[in-house]
Amino acid sequence: MDYCVEVLEREIINRFNDYRCYGSNDDVLLSLRKDIINKQVLANQKEMLPYIIAFNDALREALREMYDRAHCIWNKMINIIDEGDGEEMVLTAKCYLDTDYPVLHPIQGEDRQDLWYALCDGDLNPMYADGVSVLTLTLPRDEDDSFDSFIGMDCPPPNWNEGLDQELTQDLHLINQFHTLFQHMNFALSDFIYVRKFKTEINIEIIQ
Repeated sequence: MDYCVEVLEREIINRFNDYRCYGSNDDVLLSLRKDIINKQVLANQKEMLPYIIAFNDALREALREMYDRAHCIWNKMINIIDEGDGEEMVLTAKCYLDTDYPVLHPIQGEDRQDLWYALCDGDLNPMYADGVSVLTLTLPRDEDDSFDSFIGMDCPPPNWNEGLDQELTQDLHLINQFHTLFQHMNFALSDFIYVRKFKTEINIEIIQ
């Protein structure tokens, strides 16, 4: 592992474990770490391709399950609310990477779980506070949006491969949430492509 990355990771873990060290610029440490790692990883994209594909497929499946479950809950609840007295309901569904450090990751060690907690922290990684999507699935706002629309597959070409080798990844059909994790959040590519498990959170707010 790169020495600079080791130093950054120790500082990130220390700041995460000691709330007194939290500062408004802590996400800069994660961003710098991401840039250093990605520069190394992206030089060997061909070797990473199977993991990129497997992660994209696993994330798509997790989002599909969340999407279907959210709509199922919404359809059951809306009938109840319709019978209420001026009540309104809002459902939000969020998808997160599993909180356990990926077992498939080639780098393992005693400090890896602590680092993973820090990387997934909404204060250190603020864009990730609501999960892998920039916009959460929200009903009724998104009630008429198809699943393909939710994952960004309804626009040509259906492939969110910005920042990757365009020729190498041209047929991968990478979804929007992959792009969001890679381009807009403070995860390095090699942080999340080994993840195969996800957690979903569905909340219902009733407004009177």
